[in-house]
Amino acid sequence: MKSFYTIFKIILLLSLAINPVVFVVSDLYFKDLPILTKSIIILVITLINFVIILLLVKKFYHDPIRRLEITIKHFLVGNLKDSEINFGKTPNTHLNYALAFFWKTLNTLKNIKDEFIHGKEIKWEVELGKEIQWKMLTKKHVEVPSFEIIARSKPAWEIGWDSYDIIEQDENYYIYVWDATGHWVWAWFIMIMVNALVSWFSKIYKSWATVLIKTNEILKPRVKANLLMSMLLIRWNEAEKRLFMTWAGHEYLMIYKQSLGKTFRIKSGWVAIWMIKDISKLVKEQEIKFEVWDILVLYSDWVTEAINRPKRDWTEELYWENRLEEAINTAPNMSGKKYKSARSVFNNITINLSKFMWYKPTQLDDVTLAVIQYKTPDYKKEEDFPDEIAKDFITEWNW
Repeated sequence: MKSFYTIFKIILLLSLAINPVVFVVSDLYFKDLPILTKSIIILVITLINFVIILLLVKKFYHDPIRRLEITIKHFLVGNLKDSEINFGKTPNTHLNYALAFFWKTLNTLKNIKDEFIHGKEIKWEVELGKEIQWKMLTKKHVEVPSFEIIARSKPAWEIGWDSYDIIEQDENYYIYVWDATGHWVWAWFIMIMVNALVSWFSKIYKSWATVLIKTNEILKPRVKANLLMSMLLIRWNEAEKRLFMTWAGHEYLMIYKQSLGKTFRIKSGWVAIWMIKDISKLVKEQEIKFEVWDILVLYSDWVTEAINRPKRDWTEELYWENRLEEAINTAPNMSGKKYKSARSVFNNITINLSKFMWYKPTQLDDVTLAVIQYKTPDYKKEEDFPDEIAKDFITEWNW
């Protein structure tokens, strides 16, 4: 730094001192020259000095500052979107520090601006996905004549990867819940693809097992190995009044037998969709004995893996299947009846789960719950429990 300013001062002083030197030399050695000639020589030398000083100022100060000014103007109007900001180095060491500061500042602002714009684009895409999913979740589900169905799905974030659906095909009704691993946007796309394929294959094949096998055949070569989907599916034949179950690595199917006043667990198979190429020998459709007023409970894993703390601190407890069974078993009977309803079981699970979480909405994963009851024409909805749960029992976490 000192050497730069020393040289700059010497050059500036020499350029300024040359005028009097020339004047003295012309008086001593060029006395015979006309005054006009001497004046012209001094004027030329003065102009040369001026040009030298101008060039020095331009090179060391004006040009770098001008480049900075132009770059800032381009930045403000958005012309540097695909350009790299670079001022280069100047002989002026002090000015280099200032330029380096502005270089870092503008590049940081440019990155923030690019990320902000990109973030807005991603947010728009997520909002679109959220809207599509919301329409799917809030659509009026298919009515099954012999069933009373209460089903809800609540994403943990903007978009979810757990849900349920009901498909009608002739005398068969297909009801299923699913949970896609991997989470976030790619899991949502997988969910949409599976939903479309299952809906289509159910029009061709009667057995849920065959529908799953065909869906796996289509998607296994096209999906990453670490992206899986577990499913629990039931098929109800309305004409024959028969219930069938198929599974793919999902949670238990809970069935409450009204005649016994007890809940039973039916274990789901271990293989999820896309775990292996051919699942035909592992996925089967099994008939389940299902009598009038019996209740089925289908759910995703966050119901049983909910925690009783605001966040994970390794001291928390999980809700687990035993608490879910207790919530089913302790659900109240309908007024004046000797049996529970799908609504009473659904409400009791919701209240019990919210109480277990200390009424705090620590939802770390999507949650889906479907409660299904085999009813008779004697069932009257107006005699059942209300859809809304009283605020005395539910506070922050709710459907």
